[in-house]
Amino acid sequence: MLQIPTADGLADAFAAFPDRGERHPGVLMYADAFGIRPVLRDMARELAGHGYYVLVPNFFYRHGPAPLIELPEHIGEAVRPTVIAQLMPLIEAHTAERVLSDADAYLRFLTTQPEVGAGPVAVTGYCIGGLLAMRTAAAHPGQVAAVAGFHGPVGADGPDLLSRLTAQVHLGHAETDMTPDALGELSQALDAAGVGYTSEIYPGTIHGFTMSDTDAFNPAALQLHWDRLLPLLGRTLTNG
Repeated sequence: MLQIPTADGLADAFAAFPDRGERHPGVLMYADAFGIRPVLRDMARELAGHGYYVLVPNFFYRHGPAPLIELPEHIGEAVRPTVIAQLMPLIEAHTAERVLSDADAYLRFLTTQPEVGAGPVAVTGYCIGGLLAMRTAAAHPGQVAAVAGFHGPVGADGPDLLSRLTAQVHLGHAETDMTPDALGELSQALDAAGVGYTSEIYPGTIHGFTMSDTDAFNPAALQLHWDRLLPLLGRTLTNG
């Protein structure tokens, strides 16, 4: 665990990276609203095992260190509404202004770590983290070479945000989050933005499909997420 200096205090964060004394491309990973917990640490370690320095910030740090609320070991549908109700005030307080201020701090921290090589970085995110990843990439077009969002409201800010992207993009949507018509509209906006992208609905999925500690978990979809994410990073990031 690390502490990231921000304009509003210290953000706690988890980092995972290969222990080989080398420098690696940096990846900023935004969790879902449930935050840093064992499943996120495992995903960060999995990605780090492929040769990346992965930084997972607690983006609700203004309200305290992670975990902010007591989470059950398995976030089943029976408890999910109660957990979401506890988190909703934090989500609503996390304004676009705060997102962008924090993104500056996270990227500054990430790129100055001795284990992180020179060169561009990537940003990835899950659920609300997907939207944070898109906002971060749009605000740092010269620095973020790849952005990926999974089962998140990635189009919520509309075409204006997409028009500022220069990163290569992959978006993996849940069937319950994205209709084929809405997918087509998002693709039109990405086409108009002129960015390289893939955007698809993962078959048979519901919101939260990558998270193994929830009822939404879909092992095949998690594997598809890796099958899309790893080549994206391999194409866009280089060791510096």
